[in-house]
Amino acid sequence: MSFAALTRLQQGLAALRTDHLERRRLLLDGAQGAHVTINGQRVISFCSNDYLGLAADPALIRAAHAALDQCGVGAGAAHLITGHHRFHHDFESAFSIYIGKPAALLFSTGYMANLAVITALVGRHGEIFADKLNHASLVDAAQLSGARFSRYRHNNLAQLESQLADSTVQDKLIVSDLVFSMDGDLVPVDALLELAERYDAWLYLDDAHGFGVLNGGRGGLTERARSSDRVIYLATLGKAAGVSGAAVAAHTSVIDWLIQKARPYIYTTASPPVLAACLLESLRQIEAGDARRERLGAHVAQLRQGLAGLKRGVLMPSDTPIQPLVIGANADAVHLSKDLLQRGLMVPAIRTPTVPADTARLRITLSAAHSADDIAQLVEALHALD
Repeated sequence: MSFAALTRLQQGLAALRTDHLERRRLLLDGAQGAHVTINGQRVISFCSNDYLGLAADPALIRAAHAALDQCGVGAGAAHLITGHHRFHHDFESAFSIYIGKPAALLFSTGYMANLAVITALVGRHGEIFADKLNHASLVDAAQLSGARFSRYRHNNLAQLESQLADSTVQDKLIVSDLVFSMDGDLVPVDALLELAERYDAWLYLDDAHGFGVLNGGRGGLTERARSSDRVIYLATLGKAAGVSGAAVAAHTSVIDWLIQKARPYIYTTASPPVLAACLLESLRQIEAGDARRERLGAHVAQLRQGLAGLKRGVLMPSDTPIQPLVIGANADAVHLSKDLLQRGLMVPAIRTPTVPADTARLRITLSAAHSADDIAQLVEALHALD
């Protein structure tokens, strides 16, 4: 026998299917890579954030095997009890040096890191200023903080300045993605920092998609931002770094404050130390990864040149591995994604609420692990389906 609340859920699920908005999990067999087996089908994957091809890199696999004999599998406790392993500590030190910030803190996920930083720094007496295209985790963190939440149009610094000028609170926090995950464009870092300085605000930048790729791997911070005490930097570590988790780099006092006050850090079991050992090797690979980044850049250029003149969809301007092809209607994007899958090419359709209405798109993501032939196959298929 059903009951009213369950019936409403079932009706809601049916509506999602009708509107081409239902999400389904895909089953991966084997390791992540440019060529994967999904739901039993061998495909070329253009939907992973493994930008440098490190997720199954032999050096990282060897690091994992070696670390397991030293640290076992689980962390056993929270960082502030007995869960903070030497591997965690060593990665935080190496990461802060590489990024150019005084200190760093390792989190289990980027989502947790955003919740931790924002809610620890700003409460109900503060105000958060956020780009409207920020990642969902930044939006959720701002709402959970209890602070006043002001959003400005995407990269519209004039509107942001107006909001900052009107604010009367003491604690102000500007929050933005550094590389926007659905559009592939970048934030003007120094211009944001100038506003933060003018109006005495923190500047928190989520560089989930720039770390490992931009500026020789060090991410999207400018040198001015690296040296600013008011800039707090986040890099997720499950994308270009190929492993898992996230790290926040900032002034030592900020990191000390997070250790004392960030609830998502304090009240959760530490990530397995073996992952931190893998991250240390990943950081070495990123530092020495110019060949990977050059290959990735060549793939971006090949794709953009190959899709010039495509009638079906608009390729958004982006120099990053995120190459969005805006189609428009949800159904059209879903159908094109399915047509590509039949040709052995996996490119996800991104729909509302992840992107605004009528801007459903194929989110093409490229990796150094792709070959030029992989890119050529995708270009050929999109032209054939045009």
